[in-house]
Amino acid sequence: MGVVDRLMSRWRTGAVRLLAVGAAAAAVATAGAREGVDVGPPSAFAKAVPAEQIERAATGQYRALLQQAAGRRALAPESNAQLQRLRAIAARIIPFTHDWNPESRRWSWEVNLIGSTQVNAFCMPGGKIAFYYGILDRLKLTDDEVAMVMGHEITHALREHAREQMGKTFATRAAIEIGAAVFGLGNGGRLLADMGGRLLTMQFSRKDETEADLIGLELAARAGYDPRAGVTLWQKMADANKRQPVELLSTHPSGPTRISDIKANLAKVEGLYARAEKPTVRFGPPGRP
Repeated sequence: MGVVDRLMSRWRTGAVRLLAVGAAAAAVATAGAREGVDVGPPSAFAKAVPAEQIERAATGQYRALLQQAAGRRALAPESNAQLQRLRAIAARIIPFTHDWNPESRRWSWEVNLIGSTQVNAFCMPGGKIAFYYGILDRLKLTDDEVAMVMGHEITHALREHAREQMGKTFATRAAIEIGAAVFGLGNGGRLLADMGGRLLTMQFSRKDETEADLIGLELAARAGYDPRAGVTLWQKMADANKRQPVELLSTHPSGPTRISDIKANLAKVEGLYARAEKPTVRFGPPGRP
């Protein structure tokens, strides 16, 4: 064998080995690929605000809201069928939140129902969830659709969208410095307190809304709820808003691409739903068994 032949033989051997290594690496990467939606990493701006601070502010607002509702006899009692429905759905979704935010393991999750005609729901930082009776009644939500709403709202807390907004405000205004004094009596502390008072009325960006839609879709699918309900939910929301303004849409804008985004991601969660343990008990909207 000549020199050229030997070189060609070595090249072929090396090429075959490289192809084999590449194929093996691709197989490992594919096997280790995460199943579900992909929304990228969370914003680094959230880290500018201590999580404990915003969770404390959220808990204070939540307590005040529940106290006001109780004073009007509008806080659903433990025996309320719709409250039990919400808590049963939440119990299925919450275990799947940990992959998206490990801190959710330590949250003191709460779910409450407020007797109001508002079409609204929210999840505040730290896992404080509230639904208004109007969203269940006016939209006649199925369990799958309730899971979509809940997954969406929970995602805002998991991805720390409110904390991110506060962090961006601090960064823009250059209002804080690292240190205890910043979050005590200084301007940064007052700014944080002012923003904390607006947790319930914050308007999220289109990016935040897309994250909430898609991660909520995955959370619900993993919990055994049909992800196709994400489409029917927002169709109902749009139809209801045509007849009378929907409160939820004042802080959760409904863009023309919302339903198409959800449809485009259904294939990513259908396998999760197919393998998920399905609820053994089904509930109905108010007025239905």
